[in-house]
Amino acid sequence: MASFLPPIAVFDLDGTLADTAGDLIATLNVVLAQEGLEPLPLAKARDMIGAGARALIERGFAAAGRQISPERLEQLFGHFMIHYGENIRVQTELFPGVKKALLDLEKAGFLLAICTNKVEEHSVKLVEALGISRRFAANCGRDTFPFFKPDPRHLLRTIERAGGDTCRAVMIGDSKTDIVTAKAANIPSIAVPFGYTDVPVVKLGPDIVIDHFDELFGATMSLLKKRAAA
Repeated sequence: MASFLPPIAVFDLDGTLADTAGDLIATLNVVLAQEGLEPLPLAKARDMIGAGARALIERGFAAAGRQISPERLEQLFGHFMIHYGENIRVQTELFPGVKKALLDLEKAGFLLAICTNKVEEHSVKLVEALGISRRFAANCGRDTFPFFKPDPRHLLRTIERAGGDTCRAVMIGDSKTDIVTAKAANIPSIAVPFGYTDVPVVKLGPDIVIDHFDELFGATMSLLKKRAAA
C-alpha cells in the first residue's frame, strides 16, 4: 500500500542538480559552426536551455537570424547528440551543496530520483560522471516512457519506478516545465533560481524557492508536513 512506501525527492537535472550550460552551449556552437554561423556567448545562450536539444538548436538559429528546415534540424540534432554525449562533462559541475543535500535526504529515509527531459542515456552517463549515480533509485529521461515533462505521467511513473510514495513526494526543478509538471501531478514543488529560465522562478508559482541546496532539507520537510496536515 502507498502508505508504506518511503517518501521521495525527485530532481530535474540540467540547471537543478548540475550546471550543464557550458557543455550544452559548446555543443550548440559546434553545430552552428557546421552551418557557418558565429558562436553564441554563454551569457546570451544560457536561457535557451531547458526545452531539449532540438529546441536549443532552433533557438540558436533564431538568435543568428537563420531559419532551419525540419529535415536539417533532425540532421543537426543527430550531430548534436553524438558530440554532446562524447563531451558531456568537460565544464559541467554539481551546484554547491548538492551532495550534502542528497545525503541528508537519504539519512532521513527518502528515496531519490531524477526526472529529466535529457535523454536517459545522457542523463545516466552524466550522473555517473558526476559521481552521484548510486544515490538515485530511478533516472528517467525524455525517452524512458512514451511521454515526458510537462506530462505529469513522466513524474508519476518516475516515482513509481523508484518505489516512492506519490503522497509524500516533492519535485525539485528550475523551470516552468518542472513546476507545471508537479502541479499537474498534484505534487508540491521546490524551485532553484540559478537554473535555466527566462522568467524568474518565483513568478512561476512553485511552493517554495530556495537559494542554496543547504535549504533543501528544511524546505522538503516543511512541504511534506503541510501536505500531511491538509
